[in-house]
Amino acid sequence: MTETALAFGFGLVSALLPFLNVELYLLGAATLMGDGALFAMAVAAGLGQTLGKIVYYYLGKGVLDIPWLKRRSETPSRWSARMAQWRTKAEGRPWWAAGLLGVSSFSSIPPFMVIAVLAGTVRMPLWSFVVVTMVTRTVRFLLLVYAPGTVMAFLPG
Repeated sequence: MTETALAFGFGLVSALLPFLNVELYLLGAATLMGDGALFAMAVAAGLGQTLGKIVYYYLGKGVLDIPWLKRRSETPSRWSARMAQWRTKAEGRPWWAAGLLGVSSFSSIPPFMVIAVLAGTVRMPLWSFVVVTMVTRTVRFLLLVYAPGTVMAFLPG
C-alpha cells in the first residue's frame, strides 16, 4: 500500500517538475519489489501523471496563471515551430489531436508536457485528455515495471 501511494505521489510531482523522472523511480522500484506490487504502482503512477498533466492542460487553455509554468510554456524551444504546425492540424480534428496526445503520452516524443499544453490550447475535451493520458501512461509504466523481470527470465543462468 505504501509503495502504491509513493508511486502516485512521485508520478504527480514528476508530472509538474520535469527534472524528476518517474520512469527511473518505477524501474528502481521494479528491481526491489515483488510482482504483486508492480501493477498497482504502475496504475498509481499513471493516475498521478494524469492528474499532474492536467495543470499543463489548463495552462494551455488559459485558465491558470502560474508564472513559472507560463514562462516555461512560452519560452521558444526547438519544438515551437512544430507545435504551431500541430496546433493547425489539431484544431477541428479531435481524433488527430487525441492520436498525437496518445503517441506523446506513451513515447514522450514529442515531449508530453508540450502536447499537454497544446491539448488545452486546442480545447480538447478534458475527459478525452484524461482518458487518453491515463491509458497510455499506465500502459507505458506497466511495460516498464515488468520489463526487467521479463528480460531476466530469458537470460541463461
